[in-house]
Amino acid sequence: MRLKTILFTLFLSIGFIYAKGQDVIKGSVSQERSQLSDTVALSQVTVVGYQNNRSLLETPATIGVLKNTDLQRFSNTSFVSAVNTLPGVRMEERSPGSYRFSVRGSLVRSPFGIRNVKFYWNDIPFTDAGGNTYLNLMDFNAIGAMEIIKGPGGSLYGAGTGGTALLQSPVAAQGTTIQLGSIAGSYGLFGVHTMVQSGSEKMNATALYAHQESDGYRKQTAMRRDMVSLSTRFFSSENRTISVNTFYSDLYYQTPGGLTKAQMDADPRQARPAAGVNKGAEEQKAAVFNKTFNLGVSQEYDFNANWTNKTSVYGTITQFENPTLRNYDKRTEQGFGGRTVTQYRFGGEAIKGKIVFGGEFQYGYTGLQTYGNRNGKVDTLQYNDEIRVNQYTIFAQTELDLPHHFFLTIGGSYNKQNYNLLRFYPENSGPQNRHFNPIFLPRVALLKQLNSNLSVFGSISYGYSTPTTDEIRPSTAAFNTSLNPEKGINYEIGTRGSILGDILTFDITAFSFGLHETIVSRRTEAGADFYTNSGKTSQQGIESRIVFQPHILQNAFASTRVWTSYTYNDFRFKEYVQSSTDLSGKQLTGIAPNIVVTGLDLVSTMGLYLNATFNYTDKLPVDDANTFFAAGYKLLGGRLGFMKDIKHFNLNVFGGVDNLLDEKYSLGNDLNAVGNRFYNPAPGRNFYGGLTLKYKI
Repeated sequence: MRLKTILFTLFLSIGFIYAKGQDVIKGSVSQERSQLSDTVALSQVTVVGYQNNRSLLETPATIGVLKNTDLQRFSNTSFVSAVNTLPGVRMEERSPGSYRFSVRGSLVRSPFGIRNVKFYWNDIPFTDAGGNTYLNLMDFNAIGAMEIIKGPGGSLYGAGTGGTALLQSPVAAQGTTIQLGSIAGSYGLFGVHTMVQSGSEKMNATALYAHQESDGYRKQTAMRRDMVSLSTRFFSSENRTISVNTFYSDLYYQTPGGLTKAQMDADPRQARPAAGVNKGAEEQKAAVFNKTFNLGVSQEYDFNANWTNKTSVYGTITQFENPTLRNYDKRTEQGFGGRTVTQYRFGGEAIKGKIVFGGEFQYGYTGLQTYGNRNGKVDTLQYNDEIRVNQYTIFAQTELDLPHHFFLTIGGSYNKQNYNLLRFYPENSGPQNRHFNPIFLPRVALLKQLNSNLSVFGSISYGYSTPTTDEIRPSTAAFNTSLNPEKGINYEIGTRGSILGDILTFDITAFSFGLHETIVSRRTEAGADFYTNSGKTSQQGIESRIVFQPHILQNAFASTRVWTSYTYNDFRFKEYVQSSTDLSGKQLTGIAPNIVVTGLDLVSTMGLYLNATFNYTDKLPVDDANTFFAAGYKLLGGRLGFMKDIKHFNLNVFGGVDNLLDEKYSLGNDLNAVGNRFYNPAPGRNFYGGLTLKYKI
């Protein structure tokens, strides 16, 4: 399906939904909802992306929202299942703790870790200056909500072609609450957490300690994480709010390595075996050790009814070790930065709106030593490098509420990034610099609210993404100063709204993104990663989410919800010659053409609840030539629980199953792997159970 067909189909759908909605809304009868229901009208869903702070119906952008109840539908141990309910977003976990996160195809340059998606934690940059994000440091209970902006967000969030994720800590209700939780499950899963929350007119604070461990489904997939975090907001005056956000996380997880199709079929639970002179993952004790301390402080000040400023500064320190099959890496990482945003609100009889402007600066230092790996022990020093990176963004945006319910957004940012590279061993090579030319990234978006239940929007944005630290200095240990930034223009149109008095809500977007100098990952014969620019890619697709919330059997059910997310991806290499082979027209590596996720959520008036989820993911290519594919899969899972208030206590007991159909599949493939070792088998049928107990003082 090409862009013209997509746009024509979408506009036809808009017209049909609008016409039917008008007929149905006129004859609908409003009904009260139970206080136990979590269903919220689309017009009441407020998003903060692009500094909107307004309802989705008035937001001209494609934003996926995960509230606390959306996150809590699964096992409360990982973000993967919840994130994958959003169309256009894919999260993978090759083994416990080993995350990958992509938005609209950005996975193609992430053989491991998270790249080309910028994360913020409580409005403070969480992604470091070099473009890497350690999301796996975060315990599940440390995040209360997520917003994921799809596509380039350069007008306010700087350079990038993937997307932006805004993470928010849990917010305390009035009073003081102590929460204790525990979970246990298959493959040695065990976790405990303690959370203390306090809310008052002067302060809102959440303190958390969490421990999680697992033996893992495969050999060499054990994981352990301990995290302590504190998020506070002090309302020091009517105009001033001071926020402090800090955490320390100690993470360890083993890495099993990829398998060939024959190895996966023979024994999916094995780690990568030895091959020739190369030792296996167990013998080399392949793993990741990450200890990180992060501290951020913010001040928000309202000068008057029109002017507001929020300024944040942060610092982070990381000790990172990674024994791999080939070598043993040690890193010391230090970073600091800041962000300031000023808003001016204005209003008149015909036009009102706001102007947002500010800047962001980040600096990162990495001291990196690469040693030989002798059965999990440090051997002879091979390389000793130092990498410094700094980047800054200056941005501005204007939002105008125009007559006839039009909402116009015009914004842009000026971005600059530099790398300074220095090798001390095996010889002092002298400094090598990679300075990227400054670039201006504009974005224009327009939304028309057709009535109180329906809106349509369109946007044009420019994307630009410089290489990350791990791409400039990949595991080949050679400085790649010739790698160019990828850039392109994203077009999208969409509609969102509701009919039948919010019984049926929908959010549908079509987009077309033409990317130049696309960065893709490759592997050497020895298995080391390196990166190259692939020419051009064409990325077109449809993302839709439909939610049906019927008001039936209200005496028995406080809430009933059925929803479906559908993602269609037509992502292809447009101009790509690899050596002498022309790969133009091939599917983009690692991207499934079709993904459907369907869910059922029931909450009874007695306190019983059920969350069921079905996920169909199409087969996807695992090499650029499309010679090998990872098979598609169908996942069925569910969670059954009981929640009850007993005086000052709230008890939540739950149990569940993942992969009920015992599907054999790979989640998190090693793209373009040497020796056809593409596959990381995911767990078969597995169970979990847990409880949380809250006491309100």
